[in-house]
Parts: sequence; C-alpha cells; structure tokens
Amino acid sequence: MSETKTRGRENRELDLDLREVRYRFSADEFLKMGEAGIFDETSRVELIEGEIVEMNPIGTHHAGNVSRLLNLFAGKVRDVAIVAVQNPVHLAGHSEPQPDIALLKPREDFYSEHHPKPEDVYLLVEVADTSLAHDRDVKVPLYARYGIPEYWIVDLSNREVLAYSRPEDGKYRITERVKSGDELACRTLPNLSVKVEEILG
Repeated sequence: MSETKTRGRENRELDLDLREVRYRFSADEFLKMGEAGIFDETSRVELIEGEIVEMNPIGTHHAGNVSRLLNLFAGKVRDVAIVAVQNPVHLAGHSEPQPDIALLKPREDFYSEHHPKPEDVYLLVEVADTSLAHDRDVKVPLYARYGIPEYWIVDLSNREVLAYSRPEDGKYRITERVKSGDELACRTLPNLSVKVEEILG
C-alpha cells in the first residue's frame, strides 16, 4: 500500500476517533467555570445533559413578558410558593437549566444553600419568542425525564400557552394548547388559575 493511501486511512481513523470523543460537564464543573470567570456577567448559558448551551439574548418583548409573569404569579401564590426568575434548577449531575419562571415549594432559606431539585418544583415556565423549538423539542423531554410535574411554554408568536403535566416514563401524559380567551389551571397548585390574556398581555 502506498504511503499516501496509508496516511489517508490513518487520517480518516483519527477523524472518526475525534468525532466519537465527547466530554459531558457536570453541574459542579459548570459552577466552577462560572466562579473562575470563564463566563462573564453578560453570558447567558445553561447546562443541558452535560452540554453548555448558549441561550438567546433577552429582547424587550421577552423581558417584558417575564416581568408580567413575575407580577402575576407573585400576586397569586404569595403564601404558597416561591417565585424564582431565571435561576438554575438542578435536575441531575449534568443538567441545570435556567427557566424564565419557577414556582417552588417554600423554604426558609429561599434555596440559598442549594439550587432547587425536581421535587422542589411546582411549575416551570419558559417564555418563547425565538426559542420555541428549543423550549419544546429539548426541554419538554428533559423536564419529563426528570419528573418536573408541570411545564408551560408561553408562545409569544402564536399567542398561546403550551402546558405539559403528569410526567410518566419520561413523557408528559397531558398536553394542552391554550389560546386567548381561555383559562389555564395549574395542576400542581389547584388554587392557581390564570387567563391567557393575563399571561400574554
């Protein structure tokens, strides 16, 4: 076999080996990277199944709707849940997403000792303007797999809310598409119901 062909085969094998090597970061490593200054204060990244994912910049439309949800939920669940905004939720050793809104079980320390885990969550909410595909195709199965009891996607473009609940065997058994004029009830907080207009403005 010629030297050229031998080198070509070796290069192809090397390329194949490199493609197969993937490193999954742990939540602890991700935290240390932040503490070391690898991500600056303006970085918008989250850890999804060991991969560091860059989130879209926050536009004014998105920011305004997150603020609307914060005020809406704070008024309705003041005595029964903590409302967290864009804070990490520790799903497992390799996943710490940062949902726009999280309704959490009350704790005296407000989760200052550790990030909330799936068993601490009532509801997670993402506001989707340009991130709908990611919030639906990546985060729906992710949250179902780790037992997040309820997840809403506020779809700004289509002016509707996609609601997922009752995770079983890695899938949500109940899926709802709620549009303007309808009311959406939270299954994990029975006394919480909101009109879609209240969510979308």
